[in-house]
Amino acid sequence: MKPAPFTRHVPRTLDEALKILAQVAPQDGRVLAGGQSLVPIMAFRLAKPAHLVDINDVAGLDRVMSDRKILSIGACVRHAAFHKPVVDNPLGKLLAFVARHIAHYPIRMRGTFCGSLAHADPASEWCLVAATLDATMVAKSMRGERLIAAKNYFEGIMATALAEDELLAEVRLPLLARDAKFGFNEFNRRAGDFAMAAALVTYRLKDGMIIEARIGVGGAEPCPRRVAEAEAALNGHEPDDKIFRAAAEAAANAVDPLVDHQTNADYRRDLVRAVVRRALEHSLQ
Repeated sequence: MKPAPFTRHVPRTLDEALKILAQVAPQDGRVLAGGQSLVPIMAFRLAKPAHLVDINDVAGLDRVMSDRKILSIGACVRHAAFHKPVVDNPLGKLLAFVARHIAHYPIRMRGTFCGSLAHADPASEWCLVAATLDATMVAKSMRGERLIAAKNYFEGIMATALAEDELLAEVRLPLLARDAKFGFNEFNRRAGDFAMAAALVTYRLKDGMIIEARIGVGGAEPCPRRVAEAEAALNGHEPDDKIFRAAAEAAANAVDPLVDHQTNADYRRDLVRAVVRRALEHSLQ
């Protein structure tokens, strides 16, 4: 199929983009960056925006910048930018590892980090990263700038706290401690398919004990999120198979699984149990 007719706007500055978006948002105007999520659903006419605001020519939106605490990712930064570490910090290695699991190479060359978060597919790897690491979303509009914490950003399947006239201009990720460990695992039926369940974990060791544990689960519920019950099962314990299995069990019991014609609740819980345990095992490598 082909998309329904639409008008494409190509602003050159951020202010121009925000002005156009304010004008066309009431007519289901959408922002176009990589288009790897939006264009396919337009082709199937699941979305019929009358206007597209193409931000690819807006200067400065393709930058990745870091200071001592924060990594800032602009709205047009491609997935492929993270094929190699973008910062000398464990976060750089984490992002590079996760990036290799996103779809296929051609998609990573066009799709964008912020676009993935704006689309908010439950199976998105970057959405899981944002939720687990407590990212801050920078939303901009003609009304000003708004900072949205990850815990308040995701509202449901492909639903976010962004207003219709807001552009997700930047995502800010806190850098990890120098001694932080991380692990990631996802399950999909074929390489490049959407994850049916995914897990990201980070923690530190102090005197051989786990501290500051973060366990995020995606793909299993309408929104990715940290699982406090699983984090509690880790903190204060030595990292070993027994405690990893306990944390995985806690995560499986805590989720409210998505169910469809192929996947019942028990199966989805079992996937959560598996990906959390495997992510924790990966953290020791």
